[in-house]
Amino acid sequence: MDTTELLLKLDILLYLQEMESIFGESPSSSPLGSSPPQQPVPPQQPVQPTSALGEAQPGLTHVDSSGQAKMVDVSPKQDSERVAVASCRVLLGQKAFNLVASNQIAKGDVLTVAKIAGITGAKQTSHLIPLCHNINLFHVRVDLTLNEEDSSVVIEGEATTIGKTGVEMEAMTAVAIARLTVYDMCKAA
Repeated sequence: MDTTELLLKLDILLYLQEMESIFGESPSSSPLGSSPPQQPVPPQQPVQPTSALGEAQPGLTHVDSSGQAKMVDVSPKQDSERVAVASCRVLLGQKAFNLVASNQIAKGDVLTVAKIAGITGAKQTSHLIPLCHNINLFHVRVDLTLNEEDSSVVIEGEATTIGKTGVEMEAMTAVAIARLTVYDMCKAA
């Protein structure tokens, strides 16, 4: 395992730990390894959360009353301006960082190719994420910046539209695809 791959796995592990602190413990025992096969769990009727006063609170939006996945109906919502920004970074290691900085990676201009890939990824989000709405994007921005302090590429993506649902998935997909492109282009180094 080369340094770039090791640093990417470490960055993924830190990301998963951050997500666990927000959303709770991961169902898998090891986020980077494989976990033993799980026995299928029979579907259960969803429990409607209630407040301390016994009032019903909103449940999961992508699950119907029988617990099955569904796409949310946003047709009753009013159009409004929607903007989302997401960011990530790819730790490269000094050798790969120097090659990217001097535009000497064998596959070509890493930052430009990753930028184009991120924009393309944002536009394809609904094809990649099954329950995501197909959104007419008005603007997608993907910026990649070299950070000498930790030999990384910092990626920021922004998606904009006017519509009935948000564009956070498009912004996150943009940076995820740009990040994977940086890794793909640098992995030989």
